[in-house]
Amino acid sequence: MISNPLTRAVRSRVRFWRHRAVFKVLPEASGGGSRRWYSAPSRRGVSVMEEILARVVAPLPSYETRDKSPPPPESTSLEFMNYYRGLEKEDKVDFLSKLSQECGVDHKTVSELATKLLDTQRRDQATILQAEDRLRYSLTPRYKQLFSHVSRVEGGVKFLVDLRADLLEILTSKASENPHIRDLNGTLKSLLSKWFAVGLLRLERITWQSPCEILQKISQYEAVHPVRNWTDLKRRVGPYRRCYAFTHAAMPGEPLVVLHVALTEDISDNIQVRTRTRTDNIQSIVREFATLDAEEDINKINSAIFYSISSTQAGLQGVELGNYLIKRVVRELQSEFPHMAQFSSLSPIPGFCSWLQGLLSQYRKEGRGADLLSEQEWREVEQALGSDAGTPPVDSLRKLIATGEWTRSEKLSLALEPVLMRLCGWYLYGEKRRGFALNPVANFHLQNGATMWRINWRADTSPRGVANSCGIMVNYRYFLNETTNNSVLYLQNKAVAASQQVLGLVSQFQKNSKL
Repeated sequence: MISNPLTRAVRSRVRFWRHRAVFKVLPEASGGGSRRWYSAPSRRGVSVMEEILARVVAPLPSYETRDKSPPPPESTSLEFMNYYRGLEKEDKVDFLSKLSQECGVDHKTVSELATKLLDTQRRDQATILQAEDRLRYSLTPRYKQLFSHVSRVEGGVKFLVDLRADLLEILTSKASENPHIRDLNGTLKSLLSKWFAVGLLRLERITWQSPCEILQKISQYEAVHPVRNWTDLKRRVGPYRRCYAFTHAAMPGEPLVVLHVALTEDISDNIQVRTRTRTDNIQSIVREFATLDAEEDINKINSAIFYSISSTQAGLQGVELGNYLIKRVVRELQSEFPHMAQFSSLSPIPGFCSWLQGLLSQYRKEGRGADLLSEQEWREVEQALGSDAGTPPVDSLRKLIATGEWTRSEKLSLALEPVLMRLCGWYLYGEKRRGFALNPVANFHLQNGATMWRINWRADTSPRGVANSCGIMVNYRYFLNETTNNSVLYLQNKAVAASQQVLGLVSQFQKNSKL
């Protein structure tokens, strides 16, 4: 076995020789070409990083010349992009740490200007405002200018989106506890929020006639209900279906966020199992449709079901796109179908089973396993299970949830339905993080002003649906005349708009379970 220090030394030398002579061709502003040789750093090559940063990150212009300084040549931005792309993962962490610490705000200047601002408080208003403006300008990190210049070159915006994805991964993994990294991420997020403002986005309807590259990306990016094959994809953009995406001029051919919509007669309560509506028309969302070339009957279209929304760019996390896409799509559908009256999601409940397993473990550890179910419910579960004597019922229930075996037994399914439905109702409505819904999908729709309208039993019986949420799904309904008020109440007062069905399940949980 090779010792750890020796292993690291060997790997370091391999990286050194692999990147010893990275050759870059950078076009000059004059249209000619210049060739620059430099080494991508090994773990010891911090001096190379410093050299690159000194070359590509310009000093902040003085306050007096801030609007008169010429931009750097495009080759500077290209050099930064090419160098960063050539780094290995651990070197990217070092590079971004150096960028955030050495190319940020000049704290000494900020302190001096803050003192001057305090000294001007007894002077005229114009002097105070100018002092404030100088201080505000001094708070601009040098790397912010670099990002702005990079965004103007071809492929620059996409590069910065991917760079922010790297930053988020660093912050999530806690590979760096450096607070400067958080500031770097915040600055880049602020810039991306401006560049991807809703007024700069283009709404595109995706059809089977859309370019093949777009259709392939739509299939690859689908995160909620994976696309199985081309026929499945054709169905999702075919009759009684709509697929919309936001795109941006700086990232051509790249959908940013994708929304799949089913056009139905009533609000769907399941995603896969075919059910019959009150008019006995078979409804299905992602299973086989009657024909791929059916003509839409406008009389059978009264509801729009948002059954999947996927953000495609990790680097745009936290940039508001999905909520604006839903609002734009609602307007688009109202224009196409003026009589359409119902808008709702049919949403998965990721995390419910994990939360439930944690809750069962906690109750078992505290000796309160019997508190989650009534005595009658425990008896019904034990009878359906045929549990061995002496096996704690809560352990049997945990195993059932983990394996999904209960879905193959009608008797077990009937016994567990009231239990899991009220537990799910509480999870969605009552479990919070900083006062907001713990479940990320619930939080998203509630922020948009939707109402937690209906929780649906056995709505997604796929292996993934059972593993994530015991097959349960939920409708978040958009009552268009209430969404603005609901959103304000949720964001300001953390108040959840919910239907009587949901509130009834919550009440049952509070009555039957000693939380």
